[in-house]
Amino acid sequence: MTTHFITAEINLQETPAQLHKAIESELAKQGEPLRWAITSVNVQKQTATIEAVVTLESPRA
Repeated sequence: MTTHFITAEINLQETPAQLHKAIESELAKQGEPLRWAITSVNVQKQTATIEAVVTLESPRA
């Protein structure tokens, strides 16, 4: 198992619950999220920048 630090940009959603689901969905594409945080919001572009630590299963030899 390996850990990776990733950054993702998510479109802002109508409600906090929808935003949370959008974040989890995007992070799941990269691996299993251990933790994440919204680190900035661009009001003009209506996006949020997410920084996360995810784990990935290492391929077995």
